[in-house]
Parts: sequence; C-alpha cells; structure tokens
Amino acid sequence: MTVNVCPLPVADGATGLEVLKGLVRERSLLTALACMHRHVGNAFQITLPAFRPAVFVGPAANRQILVTERHRLLWRNETDPVVKLLREGVLVIDGTYHDEVRALMDPPLRRRHVLGHIPTFWRLTERLSRGWQDGETYDMLVEMRRLALFLLFEPLFGVDLTADLPSLWQPILKLLKYISPGLWLIWPAAPRPGYGQARQVMDAYLYDLIRRRRRELAQGRHPDEANLLDRLILAETMDDDRIRDQLLTMLIAGHDTSTALLAWTFYLLGTHPEAKARVQAEADAVLGDGDEPPTAEVLGRLHFTDQVIKETLRLYPPIHVGNRRAAEDLVLQGYRVPAGTRVMYSIYLTHRDPAEWPAADAFRPERFDAAARKAGAAEESAESGLRYVPFGGGPRNCIGAAFAQVEARVVLAYLFRHFDFELLNAEHIRPYMGATLEPRPGVLVRVRRRRSAHALASRPL
Repeated sequence: MTVNVCPLPVADGATGLEVLKGLVRERSLLTALACMHRHVGNAFQITLPAFRPAVFVGPAANRQILVTERHRLLWRNETDPVVKLLREGVLVIDGTYHDEVRALMDPPLRRRHVLGHIPTFWRLTERLSRGWQDGETYDMLVEMRRLALFLLFEPLFGVDLTADLPSLWQPILKLLKYISPGLWLIWPAAPRPGYGQARQVMDAYLYDLIRRRRRELAQGRHPDEANLLDRLILAETMDDDRIRDQLLTMLIAGHDTSTALLAWTFYLLGTHPEAKARVQAEADAVLGDGDEPPTAEVLGRLHFTDQVIKETLRLYPPIHVGNRRAAEDLVLQGYRVPAGTRVMYSIYLTHRDPAEWPAADAFRPERFDAAARKAGAAEESAESGLRYVPFGGGPRNCIGAAFAQVEARVVLAYLFRHFDFELLNAEHIRPYMGATLEPRPGVLVRVRRRRSAHALASRPL
C-alpha cells in the first residue's frame, strides 16, 4: 500500500500577515503558534529566517514524538543556549549516557522519597510566609520563586539557601533569560552580554558546594539516600563537572517550573472565587486546627486541591512546548520531516484544543475528578492517552514530576489554610513565553491572615 507523504503546510499570505501582527502586538511566539494552529491545522512549519521548526499539536503527534519514534529524535541541539548552559545535564543528553544518568538521579525523586520531604516543604512554606505583613501586597511570581528555590535546595542538595539567595537571585534570573526564546532563534550568533558573569557566579557556588560535600562524605558523614547531591558524589562515574551539570539542570528546570505552576494557581484561584473557597474549605476540613505537617495519607485527601493543580497544568503548562531534532529523515503525522529539522510539539495548544477538551479555555478542575469520571458524571479519561502532557510522556517524561506535584499540594494547602489572597491585577496578566510559561507582569495579591473554618465555628456567638 502506498502512503502519501506531504511537505509540511506553511502559512499563506493572509495568515502570515496575521501572525506577524500578533507577534508585534503581543511580542510572544505563543501568539504566532496559536494563530498558525487556528488557520493551518495540527501540523505546520514556521518559516522565519534561520528558524524553520516543524510544529505538531495533538495526542497522535505526541505519541509519535514521545513514544513510537522517539529513538529517531534527539533532545540535544548544539546551537541552543540551554545546551551551552547545562552542558551534559540530564535534560539535554541522549542515548545510553542519558539513561545511565537518569537511572542514577531517579531514586531520590521517586514518590516514596518525595513524600518524606512533606515536613520540610511545610516548614519552609511556613518560614517564608511568616514574613508577610497583613494587608500588604506581594507578587506571587516572586514569592513562589523564592519558595521554590528553598524547596529544591534543602531536600535535594541538603543546603539552607537563606544566606546565599541574595547573591544568587540575579544570576539565576539572568540565566533563565539566557535560555528563553529570543533573538537567538533567528540569529544564533547574536551578542548576549552579561550572561557569562552570571554563569561564573553560579558555577563558583555549585563547584564550592560539591567540594565541601565531598570533604564531608570523605570524613565519614553519613550520606542521605534522599539527597540527590550525596548520591551524585558517591557515584564513581560522576566527576565535579558532570555533577555541576546535573545540579544546574535541577536548579534551573526544577525551580522555574514549580514557580510557574504555583504563580498560575494563585491567578486562577484569584479569578475563580468559588474554587478558592473550596480549596480553603478543603484545607480546613482535612488539615484541621493543628499546625503539624500532614502525613502522606492526609495530604492524599486533598482531592479538590489536586484537581486545581492538574487543571492549572492543563491551562498553563510550565513547559509549554517540547523541542527535539530529527536525527534522520522521518514521517510524522503523514508529513515529511528531513533530518536536522527542529521538531516542536505544543503542549499548550494540545491542552487547549477544542477537539480534545470541551470548553477548552475554561477553568474546570472537575475534569480531573476521578470519582465523578468513574460514575460517568464528568469528561471521560482527562489524563488518558497523550492529550494531557504537562510533564511530557513516554520513557523521558519529566524526572521531577512527583516532586513538583507533592510540593505544590503541600504549599497550596498550607498557604490557603492560613491566608486569604485578593488578586489585584487580573486584567493585566498575560502568558509570557520565557524559560517556562510565566504570568507576566506578575501576580499581585493582597495578603490577609485567616482563621480556619474550625476556629470560626467554635467561636462563641
């Protein structure tokens, strides 16, 4: 049987003009991708100078890219800033070396170990929020970034970041900007001053951390099996350079995705007061009056909070687009993709495709109500197949998926149990296509400490 293989569709003149207007108006590649999807379909090619990726949308394409054809696609693209920054980090290597590094890093990130960090997540969230003044305004994009860094460094690296964060804050932001979409997409050699110094600061910090921990372990300090840094140092195959690459990968990719998820959750709950009230009521009912951290079993009873997290990841997936490079000529969804082509699968557009999701742009946490789905009262199989891929899919799904979800549930439970948040700038917030999909210019909220529903109910009339 002969199979027709076609070249990828491109924009006609009218569509191209609309894409250009959207780019100028919104200054976002996301606008261009959405416009192309609307007018051209689930497969198309961008035709900018020096930037001609093949773009795919939908679960069928996701399955090919992430599962069935994954061996014919590479993660590593030597011209991308993320490769220059992370070097041999687990995110940007391929083949058996990737599999070996991932197998080494995976155990501390498994759910069993992550659940053991619940008290740490709880304590660090309490510590950060202790400094909030009642009635004052805070940017949750900034606050959640600070918190995400603390929540990453202490459990996985064994480091209290409090004293070091002021000196690392700007270098971290600079490196995130370095790997964000920008002029380098169409001009790879574009000068980018200032990034070298930021990298030097981070490298000096990480190499010093590695050397100090090596000395401690050599002097008999008992290694922590849930500590990623300890595990990397004790591995015979990992020298300081390779350890640096994995730590920087976790630092950049791990904290920034959690930052985006938590900040978007504050935005969505701020614009949906009924859902916010349910999150608070659930936290009051499940956590009770005490301030002790929840057990894993108690945390597992925060069903609606979990639905909110999943729906936030659907509407605003932090990793909004996946990047690969065709290692050889191949056919994806019936279209010819020559070797060397950049292949992108749009998580954001798949998650908002009306063909896959009724009321695709609406915030409906009940999509992920497993009990309702089982009873036939909600949409069937919201997480089935590969139409829901906030953490990717297949054998190379996000290594930190369990960490991110447990962390988010603890943070939201603590904060909405103890505080009320009034969103102040909803009409100005837009998705920004940076290293992750961020709410810009930020999520401004007025913070007020609240009393639990139990305390209010027991107050004498």
